[in-house]
Amino acid sequence: MAAAEKPVLSKYRDRMEKAVTALKEELASLRTGRASASLLDQVNVEAYGSTMPLNQVAAVSVPEARMISVNVWDRSMVIAVEKAIRSAGLGLNPVTDGQHLRVPIPALTEERRKELAKVAGKYAEQQRIAVRNVRRDANDDLKKAEKAGDISQDEQKKMETEVQKDTDAAIKRIDETLKTKEVEIMQV
Repeated sequence: MAAAEKPVLSKYRDRMEKAVTALKEELASLRTGRASASLLDQVNVEAYGSTMPLNQVAAVSVPEARMISVNVWDRSMVIAVEKAIRSAGLGLNPVTDGQHLRVPIPALTEERRKELAKVAGKYAEQQRIAVRNVRRDANDDLKKAEKAGDISQDEQKKMETEVQKDTDAAIKRIDETLKTKEVEIMQV
């Protein structure tokens, strides 16, 4: 039965890893006062009769620390892209120059930095809860397998210990990711 236990536990490890990855993606969209192309990942543009991500109508780059450059491929889409960036709730005001938009990143106030750190903390807590839910699911499945006679009680306890180690490791990675982002946010 030992050969069958690894695929079972790997399914839960994968789900825990997805929670850590989701946190990294959420934190990448938080503005830190430093330019990042991922800052505009959440911006959607009304284009050609539908809504599509900004990166499908323009090239986004970061030429300097406090500037994002958006090169729109279709001249007719420049106004729509500019409007989408302004209305995305990021506090950004692009400057248009032909098919090219320059998006200066304003410095953050101390109050705004603290708010962003709280938001980052909320994102991290959501992912910690997701990891704990995966642990609960894994332990429930192990108890069912033990009751059904698929695994022994000793194997169940051993596997539950393994699930707890995976949970602790995932939460540690979440905490480290949050700490890194908080330092990034609070830097002046």
